[in-house]
Order: sequence, then C-alpha cells, then structure tokens
Amino acid sequence: MPHSTRRSFIKKSSAVGAFTILPSCVALGDQANTKTRAPSERVNLALVGSGGKGNRNRLAMLDTGLCNIVALCDVDLKGKHTQDAQKAHPTAPTFTDFRKMMDQMGSQIDAVMVSTPDHAHFAAGMLAMSMGKHVWVEKPLAHTFGQVERMIDLAARSGVVTQMGNQGHSGGNYFQFKAWTEAGVIKDVTKITAYMNKYRRWHGWGESVAEYPIEQLPDGMDWDTWINPSPAHPYSKRLHPGNWRSWFDYGSGAFGDWGPHILDTCHRFLKLGLPEKIIAVKRDGANEFVFPQASTISFAFPARENMPACDVTWYDGVDNIPELEPEFGDIIRDKAAAKKPGKIIYAKDIVLQGDSHGDVLQVLPNEKHAEVIESFPEYSKSNSNHWENFLLSCKGEEETRSPFRVSGPLTQVFNLGVIAQRLGGEIAFDRTTNKITNNDFACTLLDPEPRKGWEEFYTL
Repeated sequence: MPHSTRRSFIKKSSAVGAFTILPSCVALGDQANTKTRAPSERVNLALVGSGGKGNRNRLAMLDTGLCNIVALCDVDLKGKHTQDAQKAHPTAPTFTDFRKMMDQMGSQIDAVMVSTPDHAHFAAGMLAMSMGKHVWVEKPLAHTFGQVERMIDLAARSGVVTQMGNQGHSGGNYFQFKAWTEAGVIKDVTKITAYMNKYRRWHGWGESVAEYPIEQLPDGMDWDTWINPSPAHPYSKRLHPGNWRSWFDYGSGAFGDWGPHILDTCHRFLKLGLPEKIIAVKRDGANEFVFPQASTISFAFPARENMPACDVTWYDGVDNIPELEPEFGDIIRDKAAAKKPGKIIYAKDIVLQGDSHGDVLQVLPNEKHAEVIESFPEYSKSNSNHWENFLLSCKGEEETRSPFRVSGPLTQVFNLGVIAQRLGGEIAFDRTTNKITNNDFACTLLDPEPRKGWEEFYTL
C-alpha cells in the first residue's frame, strides 16, 4: 500500500468492519488442534528488527510451529548481530527500511513483529496496523505517552490483533495473580515496592557524558531510519547496537526495560490506571543525556472502584536496595545480592513477594507461606506461551493477554516515570486531561513533535 493511500485505509476498514477471522475449528477442521501447521496454515510474519531481541523473538515464534518468516527488516543488515536470521531464511527478502518492506510486500504479510529500540516502536507499529496487519511490539510499547495513546486508538479502530512483548504476562504469575485477585486473596493493596538492582550499560558513565559521541557510520547502515521520529544525533557505538537504552532520546532506562516484567500483573489486576503524582525521590548521577546511575521514583495512584489508594515505589541502581520492615529486609537483600528483580505487595492481611516475568508470588515471611498456601485457589498451569498466544490469536483461536488496550496504559506509567527520572522533582498529573499541570516543559515531553519527515505516522 503506497504511503499516499494508508490514511484512507482506516476510514474504509472501520466503516465496513474489516479483519473478520474464522475460528480455527471452522477454517482448519481437525487440524485446529495440531501445533505444527502446514505452511499454508501458518501466519506469514515479517520482522522489523532481526538482531538481538528480534532474533530471540524469531526463534521463539518459529518454535511454536505457527508461522512462516516471510521478510526481514533491519537497519544494519551487515552487522554481526543480524546474520543468524539472514542465514536461517536465505529466500526471505531483506530491507533496511520498514516502509519499503510494507510497500513492496504488504499483500504477503499477515503480521509484523517489531523488535527495535524503544524509540522506533511507534512508527513501524502504526504503519502495520494501518495496513491491517496484526502486530507484536516489544516492551515498552512506545517511547512517549502520546505515541502510546495513538497506538491504543489505532489498535481499537483497526481491529487487528496486538501484543506487547512482556512475555511473563503469559506465565504463572499472570494466571496466579488473576485467580488470587478474583478470589479475594489479593485485595486492598495500599503499597507496592519494586526493585531492579542489576548493572546497566550506562552505569559508570555518569557526569562524563556531556554530549553525544560521534563515530564513523558502518557500511550499509541506514542511520536515518534508525533515528525514526526522534531527535537526530550522530552514529556511535554508544547508541548502536545495544547502548541506546541508556539515552533519554532513545531508551526508557531500567524502569521501561524491567517494569513491564515486574509490575504488569499489579497494574492490570489492581486496575491502577495512571498515577496522579510522581516524585523523583532519588537520582544519583543525574545527567542531561543518560539515565541516573540509581533512582527511586514514587507513584501515587488514587482510589478506584472499590480499591484503596496505592503507592508504588521503584528502585534501580546496583546498591539502591529498598529499605523494608525487619521481617522482610533480609529476604530482599539476599535477592538483591543475587541480582533478582522483583516486587513486594502489601495487601490486606497478607504480604506477597514476587520476582520478575512469570515467576509466581510467595507469602512473606517464608514460614507463613507454608501455613496458608494450601487454602489459596488453584490456577491454570498449562497455557500457551506469549508468542504462541499471539500467533493463535492471529488465527482466531485465542485472545492476546497483553493487547495494546492493556499494555498501553501500563507503558504510560513508565513514560511518566522516565520524565521524573529526567527532570527530578514532583510531577502532578491530571488523569482526566492526561496533562502534567505543574511543569510546562515536562508536559511537552508527554508528546514531543516528531522529526521532520515522520509526521504521517502521528495522523494514521
């Protein structure tokens, strides 16, 4: 679909109710229960970002037996990290620009998987949805609050299947948290402490970063596409292929990286929504360009429905261990020493601790867990994983567990937290207008203007 006709697609498709998918029991008959399908019965999947996490996602998708890889797109096709995918799919066409891939191969693609740096999620995801393609987008969903808002909106209007890549949201913690919340085991939560104390790439940079470094662009690198709608800076190894997460202009730091794996079930099943106040309690080594060496960020979520107000506090940095009650402190210090990210949930009559991704919750202190666990409700332990869930949903056999309507508001919490990490101080957020009310510059960071030439993705 040429660029000039993309906008009209949404109007036409929403008017006629596009994207009707037959259930597999109708479309496939007896083959509906077979994990490995014939090529004609698989989802034709295109990759935007085929190295690093994109390559790991490729392998996980293929392991389901439910997809064909039909196109590879990466801005650095000569890079070492993109070679495995190209060798594995020698007949798949390759592109450095996702726009060209979609223009040339749109009719052959059922779904698109976006595994790029955070700042490049938005445009590729929006384009795919505007063309009626199902979309998997890595976490966090997008780099800014406004980008996420547009992705939620277009996902609803287009009717395509969407999934954010926080893979633990299809693991044990998802089903346990859901069952325990519905049964009233987890209720009246007033405080959550979350922590991630692993070493990060930017640790040690600190105040030494006073500008963006400049290095020679590698041969064949499509740097303009890498920058996407974000502010333009020169190429350097401190941006590509792995260090981009360190920079405010391109990444989301430790919070945006690990928060989707730690706070996802809390946010969803406690219906936290958006906070009304965010405070940067601590910002060690604060810098204009890169994330702090350690940070503590506090979020105040108001009462909602029949649930009380809840405070969530995030800790990152190697030595920034949360201070806890004596009966819990040693447990967390031991986990922090072992670099195990996690959370503590303070509910009525019970305190729970969980690690990241799909790891299940434990009652604190440990001796109490054995006393009460037998009385807690069972939960499903045999389910599709996150990649299989996405592909089966593309085929109409399941519903995704982390669609944009769920993962979008979660990501917006991280967008707000990153602004606090960047600017410091206290942020007052109006949940009705979705505006920051006490800092005009902070409010502009919710939805910055795109770089010239990338405006069309903001109007799809």
